[in-house]
Amino acid sequence: MAELPESAPKKRAPTLYVIIIIKLVKGLVFLSLAWAAYALSDNNLPAEFKRTLHFLRLNPERKFWMHLAEQIGALNEQKVLWAAAGTFIYSLFSLVEGVGLIFRIRWAGYLAIGESAFFIPIELYELVHAFSWAIVFILGLNIVIVWYLFQNRERLFRHHH
Repeated sequence: MAELPESAPKKRAPTLYVIIIIKLVKGLVFLSLAWAAYALSDNNLPAEFKRTLHFLRLNPERKFWMHLAEQIGALNEQKVLWAAAGTFIYSLFSLVEGVGLIFRIRWAGYLAIGESAFFIPIELYELVHAFSWAIVFILGLNIVIVWYLFQNRERLFRHHH
């Protein structure tokens, strides 16, 4: 009696798991930001900002906070709602990428590659105009994600018809 071939177990991919966590956390953070923006859209934003600064025991008279208060004062409800909608849509991209990567779906891998690669020129532009270690970190992370997913796409993702 011939034995049936066993299906090969799915290889572990710790780097993929880290990318999945990054995508899901990013999606949840942006979803939370979208919800917060929507919830605050009809509030008096300058008053809310001042109340938040006092709650956090930050000096609202500092130049940075005063400049930020001016920017917040220029917002209206429609602008905040548009920002909330855009943030919500962006959060869905990250969440769909993360879930798709969990199931190792090929198109989700390409979506993650494309989304991460999209930001590389923007991050380079930001670095040229205003150096920041945070941008260096994010740029490096995006380059690693793009490189890893692209290099390992055949091994990581099943083909779905």
